[in-house]
Amino acid sequence: MNENLPIAAATAMLVQKILTHTIRSIIVVYSALLVEPFINHVICKKVLPDMNNHPLSHGELLRMAMVRYVGAILVLSAMFFLPAGTLNYWQAWVYLAILFIPMLFVLSYLLRNDPDLLERRFRMHEKESAQRKIIGFSWVFFLAAFLLPGFDQRFGWSQVPVWVVISADVLVLLGYGIVFLVFRQNTYASRVVEVEEKQQVISSGVYAIVRHPMYLGSILLYAASPMALGSWWALFPIIPIIGILVARIMDEERLLRRDLPGYEAYTHQVHYRLIPGIW
Repeated sequence: MNENLPIAAATAMLVQKILTHTIRSIIVVYSALLVEPFINHVICKKVLPDMNNHPLSHGELLRMAMVRYVGAILVLSAMFFLPAGTLNYWQAWVYLAILFIPMLFVLSYLLRNDPDLLERRFRMHEKESAQRKIIGFSWVFFLAAFLLPGFDQRFGWSQVPVWVVISADVLVLLGYGIVFLVFRQNTYASRVVEVEEKQQVISSGVYAIVRHPMYLGSILLYAASPMALGSWWALFPIIPIIGILVARIMDEERLLRRDLPGYEAYTHQVHYRLIPGIW
């Protein structure tokens, strides 16, 4: 009798389980991604059609912020706990806390102090075709990076020490802190790549160190997330995500040099795009 048959059968069953859970998780995640626009349409149906035509009121912004906030919690929770097959996943709970508790304070700050920026952060449609392609290409890697940790938890692929998880949580919080500094200093820090009328170059604060500090904070957050979620394997899709953000920066700089007065001079003043002394 071939002794390799039990091993082959066990391997086949494991692969089948992984594929089954992956398909189920992707279906649920995509369903959750579809739920948010539906909720937006039902709750904010009077807001969304006119979003580009007139400034939103405080009440409209508040409703939209809450819909996006709750939707993001639901989507990320589905991406973590469904693949894990359990709620007993402390790394995910800590990650959600350090992400969404500060986010609530940031939303409150923007509502009070810079509602125009909050409205810009709600924009989703990229005007530049190159940016639309970059964003479209990135989704598969984002899904992989945030689905893999749950499977890793379920099947025990990684043994990430607690001190590494906590250190990564601190880096995630630091990355988000850098993004918040950008929000405080640049009211034109839109989610999409664009140049608005009366927009000016910001060359002080974090912008005096690197030209794209928000991307620096985002990369720090994304790079630390797999370890914060207790997974070494999820680091692999993070590598192309960083490459995608670099491509986004390069195309964004082309637009800024073309359309934003004073940006070319700013590039001679601040030499580094992302990492001081390197690039």
